[in-house]
Amino acid sequence: MSTPAAPTPAAPTAGASTPAGSTPAGSTPAGSTPAGSSPARPPVLEVKDVTVTLSGRRVLDAVGFTVQPGEFVGLIGSNGAGKTTLLRVILGLQRELGGSVRIADEHAGSGIGYLPQKVLLDPDLPLRARDVVALGLDGGRLGIPLPSAKKRALVDEMLEAVGAMEFADARVGLLSGGQQQRILIAHAIVSNPPLLLLDEPLANLDISSAQEIVDLLARICRERGIAVLLSAHDLNPLLAVMDRIVYLAGGRAVTGSTDEVVQSDVLTGLYGRRVDVLRVGGRVLVVAAADEADEDHGHE
Repeated sequence: MSTPAAPTPAAPTAGASTPAGSTPAGSTPAGSTPAGSSPARPPVLEVKDVTVTLSGRRVLDAVGFTVQPGEFVGLIGSNGAGKTTLLRVILGLQRELGGSVRIADEHAGSGIGYLPQKVLLDPDLPLRARDVVALGLDGGRLGIPLPSAKKRALVDEMLEAVGAMEFADARVGLLSGGQQQRILIAHAIVSNPPLLLLDEPLANLDISSAQEIVDLLARICRERGIAVLLSAHDLNPLLAVMDRIVYLAGGRAVTGSTDEVVQSDVLTGLYGRRVDVLRVGGRVLVVAAADEADEDHGHE
């Protein structure tokens, strides 16, 4: 829903956010350009030291990271880790106690594509799938939208891109969960925003459907140069497509590549208790140590 080959970074510091704008050892300082290369583009999104307190509880504590143009970033954490709150801060729907959020100047007026965590589509809703996608173009304007060949072509292009043309004229409330997600993704990116935020889009989908949605997102957004920040509690469907990960726990965050962040020592520092990372059959399981089994963090 719409609203307004680099050097490998140093391993992140356990238990703290990687400071926005900091320069890992061996990398090119922000704002400088290696000889013979094009000038670096500014990040689409910069989150710096964002702190949020709700009902007396520190939900986010000096969280900072950036999202580069066209980058796919996974926002990972268990339920209650603050993922939705952080997305709401980025969207301007939640006031932060401290810190700042900046959308790059060149994109500030381009809007953000957004897919909220829970979108309930009534089976009796008198809208076709293509009507929902079209709302991503002019749903924020007053009055009855006027039909045009250009708009219809854009909608058809997006329906084709998400593999939804065969049910484009079906009543959207009668579609399966995976089909509805395809339509909602098309709705969010039909206006080609520079940044797409998705809050738990894989929740309530079976493993096969979840992987299809992830692969679809990765393909379309890379083809169109759209940066993605996708929140999830299970990182496994994202392993093959994530450029970086922002891992939230206890209000704090650590960011880097998956191999850098998803390590026992890093997550132990982040959680403030012993955490084991198990890798079995190409999957990752993050759990509390045996002596704290009742604290299972529930991530795969």
